[in-house]
Amino acid sequence: MFWNSIKITFGVLLGQLMVGTMAAWGFAKYDFPWKKGCFLIYMILMLLPFQVLMLSDYLVLDKLNLTDSLWGIILPGAFSTFPVFIMYHFFIEIPDSLIESSRLDGAREWQLFWYIALPIGSSGVIASMVLGFLEYWSLIEQPMTFLNDKSLFPLSIFLPDITSIGRSGMAFAASVVTFIPALLVFLGGQDYLEQGIMAGAVKE
Repeated sequence: MFWNSIKITFGVLLGQLMVGTMAAWGFAKYDFPWKKGCFLIYMILMLLPFQVLMLSDYLVLDKLNLTDSLWGIILPGAFSTFPVFIMYHFFIEIPDSLIESSRLDGAREWQLFWYIALPIGSSGVIASMVLGFLEYWSLIEQPMTFLNDKSLFPLSIFLPDITSIGRSGMAFAASVVTFIPALLVFLGGQDYLEQGIMAGAVKE
């Protein structure tokens, strides 16, 4: 169960790192048709609780034969809108003059993203990853909805089963194993979370 939690959490974070950073950078620094409308849809989806999206998510995953699979948890999480919202506020603060001067010096678009956006907006990226870890490490609703095979359950789902059969020693050990990674990640990323609240400090 511990390794299921590891696979789910780091699979989601890797997907968010690949998809969320580029989406946030695109919304922050590129103009395209219906940009404001698309970003508004992103924000609306972020505000909707899982219970509202549960049926549509299940139907899509069922058509893709991803129900009762860890991929059914990882893929929807990888395209979450919340990290895009956080990283967007860091990328938007990067001075446009810095980007234009880099273009004049011959930098390509991928170089702007790799050498400017990620280093300067690293605080926002790390803050979103810390929050994502804390969310998906203790995930409950999605595994209960999309998983039937108990061997795929993460620790957050398995703990109530331990306590229900009266194995208090194993329950305590599993609780500690579940708590320690979340505590270490929170303590390690505390400074970045504070910077995330400040929403970036780069000014033109």
